[in-house]
Amino acid sequence: MNKLQVKGNWNVVKGKLKQKYADITDDDLTYVEGKEDELLGRLQKKTGKAREELIDELNKL
Repeated sequence: MNKLQVKGNWNVVKGKLKQKYADITDDDLTYVEGKEDELLGRLQKKTGKAREELIDELNKL
């Protein structure tokens, strides 16, 4: 299973996600260390993508 690795500046990643997915809000992108599952769950609901697909996308940003 892939693991989410938030690299670099989280604010830049948030901006890119909000540009790509219009439905995503700042509340959806609230990242708290150790709460990756909650973040991924919120993103899955908004994007309709599978967990592994989201992890790969986030790790590439």
